[in-house]
Amino acid sequence: MVKFHIMFILFLGLWLILNGRVTVEILIFGILIDVAVCVLFYKFLGYRFDRDKMFFRNLPLMILYGLNLIREIFVASFQVMAVVWNPGKKPEPVMVEFHSGLSDSFLNVLLANSITLTPGTFTVIHEDDRFVIHCLRREFAEGLEDSSFIRLLRRVRL
Repeated sequence: MVKFHIMFILFLGLWLILNGRVTVEILIFGILIDVAVCVLFYKFLGYRFDRDKMFFRNLPLMILYGLNLIREIFVASFQVMAVVWNPGKKPEPVMVEFHSGLSDSFLNVLLANSITLTPGTFTVIHEDDRFVIHCLRREFAEGLEDSSFIRLLRRVRL
């Protein structure tokens, strides 16, 4: 119940800051709207304070993951450009199957989307921790089981 009070106070404070002044009318409407929003969050959206703690605990790791994803996208973009512009490098599509070893479905979906965002690869099948990936060339598939994506996601604590 203490967590409900903290959320209530934070939302009411935000309401008052955004209104820019405090009157009886603004305060009454703020309290009514605040109660409705807090009830909506807890009862219907299944809000839990533990999720916020988990989010902030993993935030530095997720920022690192995002930077790693951007780096991998740039590297893969240049590799795909080399295949397209070099007549000697023909595409040799290959399908690769592997297991990520990640137990959480959110982390597996994040991995599947990261693979699809990286040029030259996309996720064909994703079931639990099983992945089937289509790669433009065989060397794009090397090291997928122990990629930097998976190493970073294994450090996330849910």
